[in-house]
Amino acid sequence: MMKGLKKWRLFGLLAALTVFLSACGEDYLSTLRPSGPVGQEQLNILILAVVVMTFVVIVVSTIYLVAFAKFRRAKVGENFMPKQVEGSHTLEVIWTVIPIILLLILAVPTLTATYKFADVAAMDEVNENGDPTALTVNVTAKLYWWEFEYPAQGIITAQELVVPTGEKVYFNLKAADVKHSFWIPAVGGKMDTNVENVNKFYLQFDKESEGLKDGVFYGKCAELCGPSHALMDFKVKTLSPEAFDAWVAAMQDTEGATADVNSTDAGEAAFANSCLSCHAVSAVAGAGVGPNLTAFGDRNRVAGFKDHTVEDTVDWIMYPEENKPGNLMTGKYNVTEEEAQAIAEYLMTLKVED
Repeated sequence: MMKGLKKWRLFGLLAALTVFLSACGEDYLSTLRPSGPVGQEQLNILILAVVVMTFVVIVVSTIYLVAFAKFRRAKVGENFMPKQVEGSHTLEVIWTVIPIILLLILAVPTLTATYKFADVAAMDEVNENGDPTALTVNVTAKLYWWEFEYPAQGIITAQELVVPTGEKVYFNLKAADVKHSFWIPAVGGKMDTNVENVNKFYLQFDKESEGLKDGVFYGKCAELCGPSHALMDFKVKTLSPEAFDAWVAAMQDTEGATADVNSTDAGEAAFANSCLSCHAVSAVAGAGVGPNLTAFGDRNRVAGFKDHTVEDTVDWIMYPEENKPGNLMTGKYNVTEEEAQAIAEYLMTLKVED
């Protein structure tokens, strides 16, 4: 009696869990609500696989239930011996051919899509002026943050990927330390970032992120990479092509920007004294030891996961190890809480968007 009761408790728990998980289907995060053709095609393959597996389950279950009902002992008696089909060529052909057909139904679209998404020849195409015709982003995964470089545009940023809608965006993916994995669930995914080689693929973003919760799509690291793996998030802001061009121009206009240690702004002076050696405030400055902070004031999160507030920024500056165990900023800064407050207020002024 108790065993049966425990089984029903487990069933109730699973039912409740299903209800809670149903809330995960948000546009900014869910693979089941794709916002681009890559994600949509991957979802179609997933649905096809579910249909095929459901068909197999139904057929096998039906055969089992029919045999169970037709040949039960109460109906056929103790001494009934069903017809023996051992060595039947017909049955052997059936249970060999049907699985092959089902595998082909799954394999053909899967392989076709795999090779299609791996076609990055457009990355090397140029116009009559020798400029690339496709947008390419170099993604570098680091412990525990993301760097995004736009080589043709000559700019670099971190933690927030900005892309235009309606066109293919090509990615060069690599890791600076250990293996990570680049994944934007609602748009398509995922691809490993390795230290030894560069992986390439493309995504297309068909929906502007402005109307989403927090105004961004969520990106994740999908490879266990250390104690703060779960906090290695990034955000994706998708803009119209015109708005993206304006953003690029604003980022390019930050060339030469820096922080002055003699500034009358206490936050800028403290930043220049304690942070500037690792963090640039110009998008044209190139890669640094730490994340580029040019557009920090426009971002959605602090350190990828904390609320974008002065208070949380201070907490991150003062206690990086407690917030993200194992991150490389730990022990780098030696500032007072007053200096951290001033730096956080200064960082919030670093904006390129209106």
